[in-house]
Amino acid sequence: MTMRGWRLGVVAVLVALCVSAPGRPEAIRTASDLGPLPADRYDYSPQDYQRSQRASALLVRQCMAQHGHPDFPLDPRYPSDPIVATAVATDYGVLDLAAARRWGYGWNPATSRALRPKGRRMTNAEYADFPSCNAQASRRLMRGIDVKRDWLYARTRAIEVDKAVKRDPRLRAAWDVWSRCVAAQGFTRYPDPVAAYTDTAWQRGSDGNTRHTPRERATATADVTCKRRHHTAELWHAVRARKQTEDITRHRDRYAAGLQALRTYRATVTEVLRKLG
Repeated sequence: MTMRGWRLGVVAVLVALCVSAPGRPEAIRTASDLGPLPADRYDYSPQDYQRSQRASALLVRQCMAQHGHPDFPLDPRYPSDPIVATAVATDYGVLDLAAARRWGYGWNPATSRALRPKGRRMTNAEYADFPSCNAQASRRLMRGIDVKRDWLYARTRAIEVDKAVKRDPRLRAAWDVWSRCVAAQGFTRYPDPVAAYTDTAWQRGSDGNTRHTPRERATATADVTCKRRHHTAELWHAVRARKQTEDITRHRDRYAAGLQALRTYRATVTEVLRKLG
């Protein structure tokens, strides 16, 4: 594609973005600001996670009572605290300019992202019965679902879709523009924003947080500034949407079966919450 053709393609994508998402904020601060993606409806949502965690805990407590542990907590701590390692991930790298200036590619340590149990520590006797009750709860929630074939099919396709996204010439050109913009401000010429986000120079600890060094914060600031200047995240999001739509069209029956499995799961979770919650 010629440079002129690529620029026309960029304009077309941006026009489509403006038409399809009139409520989008002018400054993108989080991935959710970019709007939903076509594959989102086929995937497990944060609300699904919260509801399923509650349902699972209720089922485990019921099972533990049957094993002679009537006061088992809904959110127990293990007999000894495990090492907590938080996986830090973002689809488009860092997006919030204010956060980039203050925390670089990490976050405020006072607001840790690690989710720790709020209940009491389980006893050794409880811990001995906990694994079997946990497995029983999982089987109950997955009842009626072909796990190997249908469960979260969209996630099994996400790897291949992501490969297609990364091969897209418009996105690669957009990354190159972003990369040159960051380098022009005196920083490393990264191949893409995720490479900047995951640079080992930031020395993430076991909790996933960084050291917030001046160099890190300056790099992250340049990163976000260049994204905003060249609409990198918006273009990236548009390419992902197009590739997901193409994949859903090619595998329509499998996506439909995956969605039905997800609906079955949600119905089971609702039933458990109604009976035990």
